[in-house]
Amino acid sequence: MKHYLTILSTLLLSASFHSCTKADAGNAEAPFDAYWSVENLEPDSTGRHYRQTIRLTGDVRGLSRLAFNQFARAMELADPADTLVEIVPGYYAVGSPRFASAAENDTLYIEITTRGSFHNICYSPDGFHAVMADGSVLPLSLERADITASPKGYAAGTVDMMPYGEAVYARNAELGTGKAGYYDVIPSFKSVQHLGGSSVVDLDNIVFEEPAAVFDNPEKYTISVGDGKMTVTAAKKMWPRLAMRIKHLFGTGEKEMASAMIEDYPSLEYRGLMVDVSRNFMPASEIHRVLDLMALYGMNVFHFHLTDDEAWRIEIKSLPELIEVGSRRGYTPGADGSFLPQIFAGDGNPLTEGTTANGYISQDEYIAIIKHADSLGIAVIPEIESPGHGRAAIEAMKLRARRTGDDSWLLSEAADTSRYTSAQAFHDNVMNPALPGSYKLMSMVADEIADMHSRAGVELPAIHIGGDEVPRNAWGGSPAVKEMMEREGLKSEKEVHAYFVRRVADDFAKKGIKISGWQEIALRHSDEYNEAVRPQVYSVNCWSTLPSQGQGGVVQAIAESGYPVILSNVNHYYLDMCYSRHPYERGLTWGGTVDEFDALGGYPARLCPFPGANLKGVQGQVFGETLRSAEGLETMLLPKMLGLAERAWNPDSTYSDDIFHAAILNEIPKWEADGYAYHVRQPGITLEEGRYVKFNSPYPDAVIRVTFDGTEPTEALEPVVQDARIDLKAMSSAPAAVRARLWLNGRPSPVTILNLE
Repeated sequence: MKHYLTILSTLLLSASFHSCTKADAGNAEAPFDAYWSVENLEPDSTGRHYRQTIRLTGDVRGLSRLAFNQFARAMELADPADTLVEIVPGYYAVGSPRFASAAENDTLYIEITTRGSFHNICYSPDGFHAVMADGSVLPLSLERADITASPKGYAAGTVDMMPYGEAVYARNAELGTGKAGYYDVIPSFKSVQHLGGSSVVDLDNIVFEEPAAVFDNPEKYTISVGDGKMTVTAAKKMWPRLAMRIKHLFGTGEKEMASAMIEDYPSLEYRGLMVDVSRNFMPASEIHRVLDLMALYGMNVFHFHLTDDEAWRIEIKSLPELIEVGSRRGYTPGADGSFLPQIFAGDGNPLTEGTTANGYISQDEYIAIIKHADSLGIAVIPEIESPGHGRAAIEAMKLRARRTGDDSWLLSEAADTSRYTSAQAFHDNVMNPALPGSYKLMSMVADEIADMHSRAGVELPAIHIGGDEVPRNAWGGSPAVKEMMEREGLKSEKEVHAYFVRRVADDFAKKGIKISGWQEIALRHSDEYNEAVRPQVYSVNCWSTLPSQGQGGVVQAIAESGYPVILSNVNHYYLDMCYSRHPYERGLTWGGTVDEFDALGGYPARLCPFPGANLKGVQGQVFGETLRSAEGLETMLLPKMLGLAERAWNPDSTYSDDIFHAAILNEIPKWEADGYAYHVRQPGITLEEGRYVKFNSPYPDAVIRVTFDGTEPTEALEPVVQDARIDLKAMSSAPAAVRARLWLNGRPSPVTILNLE
């Protein structure tokens, strides 16, 4: 029997749980261990499935439920006596009568057949915790099986997308390990005129001067290197940023440098990066580090994704329920002020600190962030998702209504019978545009954000209102919306959506605030709507740039409507996509894979080939579903964001892949010095003459270790020389496969496999 239910409040623990902190539980863990494994099954008449097996070992007699997080999928338990409850999409709890009847050291198996394909480690359950019969919630020790031990672990149905040894070897050979030229930097200079010869330059005493006449591009600058000095000519406000960039590129002290005249400027006005701290929280300290990276690579707009269905991460003092509900996630009823999660890596306790489940950006922290960004020449656009992706705010305003008795802040209607499913499988995440609370909330939040910028003395370019992914029939059962449609003469839900956007834009305009939004706010609306809203729009992020519903698709439709276009293409600029289809590469897969070369290949002229388009810039996105740490965020950014930075600065001209890779090699020691995490590519494996195994690496200083017995290479093994040949015929028995892993500065790569049978 399939159990795919929305949990009722009677199935949850009592509201008193929120007073039980991790310290109250003595930091105890559950008195049993869990072991997880996966096997992709052959597709049947209903589609693809995979089987997850959870083995519990130890004393499970006090266990009430086993809770975990996973991407929302239909699931079916093998044992008909077991139960599976979907608390919210992506948060599950398994119960079984076998828990109470088990012996002290029994081993129990829970088998779950899951709809869809298992793509990579991010599709495995996470945040395991035990809900005990006494009401305590305890973290659980979990061991995971090696996904690559069998092709059934990583081959999604009949499709095996693992990057195997020969293909990786060929790609590594294309990239090489050579060094870039002295002036091969990222983003690349517009022009470098070599003057011949060289001289020793004191980089601690750079000469800065203003141009004799104002440059046509306000960010243009020139660098003259020769006669023992470096002279930088630029507008005075750019001097601190350029000093930072030059120090990053060339270091400090006395260096011998080739004499040259360098000219540089960005071709695009808007060079953005979005980071989502809603799904999995990143503290303010990490945001400061991200801003530093942006400045080093010439990026100038930080899109701060602060709210979503899963959480609300910015302090709004007039509405304290937003962070009371939206910044704390765990196994506890929504009525007590904590919020039920989707994907996260916590322990089930909404009061536990230090996980990506819990936390928010205080107003003081936000002010410090925007001040730091401003000092680096970076504008900050905060995003407050509406009317879709609004579940955190919806739940928070329910608490406010219960607490104060004031229903005017409600974002949802009790009489609404609408039935819908959002892109992330929520059924209750859309604000109601017919209720005054939806506009009161947006107005209040805008006031406090504007006040924070005012106190910081930092301009607020716009507030991003989201506006995306409102599911079909989101308001089909709302009496209030039906009445509003009749009153306002609205004929469709698309017009209801447009009404909301326009009303918010009008309110913000009175405050002197522009709006930004995802492509839906500007896509195929009436001429009357466009004329009214377009002047209030600062930017429109177009994530879908493939043709659809006409020759040019989304971008053409928006460009022809005159909106300022920000190319945010999923296939090139969604940095949260996995680097490859290796099962241990973290990231999402719905948009394919994106590595640094995919980002480099995102040419704006190809993504927006429409004369007269108001192309303002490009932006990379890091949505947070698969992030589990600050290190994980940095690994998604580096080196991917360098391809993005190159395209943002130089939309048309570029490096070849091998020179670009060589330029990245020059950056790695700098990341190491500053303590940044970064992604490491795989080693290649090839078979020559049917008997000799060879290995290669895209890094000159990497260490490669190999095994022939099916086990994973570890640092305990002796390294192999990259160009050495290992004779399989000399082995006592023929191996079935070769496995190799490289370490770069102690950072391990995924394991590469070459099957020999």
